[in-house]
Amino acid sequence: MTAVDIPAGFDPTNPDINAVGLPHDEWKAMRATSPVHWVEQPPEARAGFLDTGYWAATRHAEVREVSKNNENWSTNENGVIIRFAPDMTRDQVEIQRAMLIHNDPPTHTKMRGVVSRGFTPRVIASLKDGLKARAYEIVEENAAKGSGDFVEDLAAELPLQAIAELLGVPQEDRKKIFEWSNQMMAYDDPDFDVDPAVASMEILGYFDALATDRRENPRDDIVSKLVHAGDDGHGALTNDEFGFFVILLAVAGNETTRNATSHGMHAYFQNPDQWNLWKSDRPETAVDEIVRWATPVTVFQRTALKDNVLGGQPIAKGDRVGIFYASANFDETVFDDPFTFNILRDPNPHVGFGGHGAHYCLGANLARLQINLIFNALADITPNISLAGEPKRLRSGWLNGIKEMQVNYK
Repeated sequence: MTAVDIPAGFDPTNPDINAVGLPHDEWKAMRATSPVHWVEQPPEARAGFLDTGYWAATRHAEVREVSKNNENWSTNENGVIIRFAPDMTRDQVEIQRAMLIHNDPPTHTKMRGVVSRGFTPRVIASLKDGLKARAYEIVEENAAKGSGDFVEDLAAELPLQAIAELLGVPQEDRKKIFEWSNQMMAYDDPDFDVDPAVASMEILGYFDALATDRRENPRDDIVSKLVHAGDDGHGALTNDEFGFFVILLAVAGNETTRNATSHGMHAYFQNPDQWNLWKSDRPETAVDEIVRWATPVTVFQRTALKDNVLGGQPIAKGDRVGIFYASANFDETVFDDPFTFNILRDPNPHVGFGGHGAHYCLGANLARLQINLIFNALADITPNISLAGEPKRLRSGWLNGIKEMQVNYK
């Protein structure tokens, strides 16, 4: 891949760009010539923020540096979402501060300590056999149809069923989570003519009712653990913290794993040698290469808490910095031949789960498990799966999504 000049006014959060494909040529140019690059934005692109743009950090080193440093870089000041719909207001941005992902230590540490009880190694290990059975059932049902949309029918199903089980949501309600998730995340895509605020209220109302039930009738699920978290003297979540956490889990746990699975399957279609290698050897390294290649969340942001320097570039207190995971995961100084999909890649220090630090993805091990299980099932049941039409990409400023991918299973 050859580097190109950085176009004047180029903004890698422009959803029109990402609807076509990730801007790897431009990111390569940024990494080489302007690794911490100022992006000036028009008002509609920076809706909800009180500035005129942000700094784009595109190299692996700076993305990791910002991710791990909570003293210099805040998630709470402006949240982690770098681009909203053009009608976003400042008040709406600030409301989201109750969400775990938008908090800094020590508040973040306290909240994460409460919610992490549902993601211990014991909990994840206890899910493996059930999720394996679900994965094989999902693939068998789709294989029986002969063809279909890989994204909604297959890639979305295992994370939806897993999230429903974790939260204690009846499986018959999992499609509601799928619809609410799409409505909340796809505000830039004209194919989804919905109001994200309405979807947020619907999901909050649903889980408020579920929490009310679990206070009286606790079960072995995350909602029960959260609503009874204060019973052992270790503190509890407020109603807002609870509501926003279940939104985060229901949406993020669904969207990211679904998109990693879809991009991973497409990568296998484009690289049949790797599909054959997976079918024969099942290397443990495959999952992390899928996550690196897909990078479902292309970018989050932080805000400078003090004047400092990043990658040689002075950054003023209050400036926003976009940490572009999808660029860092193809940094030539870190990954040998990064634009080759190689399921034997080892080591693989990708930042697809957030670059480590306090905000490293809480559900990373659950996501890895699900991706491994679904591709094992696909290889066993549908070894001759093939692409039946070009994938349709999500129009988004920060999600690397596939919204439809037609396949033949036989």
